[in-house]
Amino acid sequence: MKYSKFIPSISIFFISLFPIILSQQPYIRQAITLCESTDNSTSALGYTCNGLNRSCESYLTFRSTPPFNSVPTISTLLSINRTQLSRLNSVTENAIFETSQTVLVPVTCSCSGQYYQVNTSYIIRQNDTYFSIANNTFQGLSTCQALQGQNSQLTQNLNPGARITVPLRCACPTRNQSDGGVNYLLSYLVTQNQFVSSISLLFGVDTGRTLEANGLSEQDFNIYPFTTLLVPLQDRPVSTQVTAPQPPPPPSTTPPESVPPPSGGGSSRTWIYAVVGVVLVSIVVGGVVFFIKKKKKSSETDVTTISSKSFESVEKPLKKEEDEDSNEFLDSLSSIAQSLKVYTFKELKSATEDFSERFLIKGSVYRGTINGDLAAIKKMNGDVSKEINLLNKINHFNLIRLSGVCFNNGNWYLVYEYASNGPLIEWIKHESEEKILNWNQRLQIAMDIATGLNYLHRYTSPPHVHKDLNSSNVLIDRDFRAKIANFGLARSTEGQEGQFALTRHIVGTKGYMAPEYLENGIVSPKLDVYSFGVLMLEILTGKEVSLLYGEVNMQLSEVLTTVLYEENGQENVKYIVDPSLQGNYPPELALLLFKMIDNCLKKNPSDRPNMDDILQSLSRISSSTMSGEWSISISANSTTPSM
Repeated sequence: MKYSKFIPSISIFFISLFPIILSQQPYIRQAITLCESTDNSTSALGYTCNGLNRSCESYLTFRSTPPFNSVPTISTLLSINRTQLSRLNSVTENAIFETSQTVLVPVTCSCSGQYYQVNTSYIIRQNDTYFSIANNTFQGLSTCQALQGQNSQLTQNLNPGARITVPLRCACPTRNQSDGGVNYLLSYLVTQNQFVSSISLLFGVDTGRTLEANGLSEQDFNIYPFTTLLVPLQDRPVSTQVTAPQPPPPPSTTPPESVPPPSGGGSSRTWIYAVVGVVLVSIVVGGVVFFIKKKKKSSETDVTTISSKSFESVEKPLKKEEDEDSNEFLDSLSSIAQSLKVYTFKELKSATEDFSERFLIKGSVYRGTINGDLAAIKKMNGDVSKEINLLNKINHFNLIRLSGVCFNNGNWYLVYEYASNGPLIEWIKHESEEKILNWNQRLQIAMDIATGLNYLHRYTSPPHVHKDLNSSNVLIDRDFRAKIANFGLARSTEGQEGQFALTRHIVGTKGYMAPEYLENGIVSPKLDVYSFGVLMLEILTGKEVSLLYGEVNMQLSEVLTTVLYEENGQENVKYIVDPSLQGNYPPELALLLFKMIDNCLKKNPSDRPNMDDILQSLSRISSSTMSGEWSISISANSTTPSM
């Protein structure tokens, strides 16, 4: 009797278990709001690692929303291959998606402990919470519970600048699914007014199979926004499946499959907070877009051609040709936030004692101490997109490093590495005996500048022109090594042979701007070569460019006439070399440097050497200096010494 009762009990147990075995994972439902819960009965911590394989090819969807609305920004946010993302969505690697467009995301899903996931990383910003990161930034591809479990070493008070791991929701087919022809599982982000049937129809999947894959049934089919629905696929998804018009909802006789959460209770209130959070994010993004558009509109009334009439560097106003740059900046905010520390204004105030006058370096640049290290903090307003974008991409010893950013009350604060010996111009003027550079230091600084420019011209992608190289924009560190700074005017090279016309806005620093730029607005790497020649003349003569222009009312290259084109040129070197060197330099090498400067100052840009040629010449001169071999023959049309 007891045995006969036991058999039905076992049967009931296995019958009740059967749907669980068939289903891949339980649907998360509204568990996204229960951030303190550690119960995984609704897969809030992740999809259980119960598939046929511990690793598999899988897919996610993501909604294009500024600033994450392009191939580069989405691939950076989700840590996936840009090429694979572009190919899957049949777009270019720099494509921008329409707002709210569904983007297919290819991932490799793997078991991590008892859950499937694919990991990316994220740098905390001001006012971030686990809930907002999961549901606003990542749109429901992760959960607050999974984030807390993955980053248990952190406190609940997330500190801006801290990096966390974000486990994205993915899964691999079970044996039953695999036997039934399921080769891939797609984690589909549910939005408002979507249904299991309509989502299934997008991918040509039977609705019953999708219900089964998520532990749902025809009687229990409600799905909610900010959640993922697993879609079992036989074939890889294609872009036309998510870009095609959405199918109409089921007939009105069918109960709705996407319903709002029940009224009342803490979960309901948290759900409302999520929706409000999304709205607020949209307002903020819209405000930034409005600000930039307004800025662009007002800039159209600016003076069309602006040229510096002093010997100080002039900031470039936003202009029509750069409209697209500001839009691209919005698209690249994600990658910037992933690689730069985002400081709070409170941190910067503390670092500078509330921007005290005694911490002021010059203009709007302050010295600060952050975590025991010195930093230069520059306050800026307006469009800083070009400088941040460029410095975020480059990494070179001779180019100043941008370590972090802050935005407060309409102003940007850029945090740079600190160069303790200040700008080069202070060493050219050498107003005190302590600020005198010897020959070797001058040569090393010249090589550092040439190396930095050569990197900028040849090895950045795309190549860039600095456009405002001068002795104020070269900083000297404690080891007397040079670092090029102030990239606010930098531009990428375009067009044939890396040249393009800028006929509307001529800006820079008087004395350093090449003739073709002043006359016709032509920009190319040879513009920086001309500026480098002027800068080298300052370094060797110990005179600022304003003094050089003041002493001779002629072309700057004519300053060199006495040493380059007269019979006793080598003897005349001493008349223009910085007197503070007091003969402690090799005249033969100085003469060669003046010849190189003269070539840099040629009126025709095609007659100037490129930075690679200059760098090779400087390297040979430096080697000769170190070895003491100063006997060099000089070719009339070459910058390279013959040893």
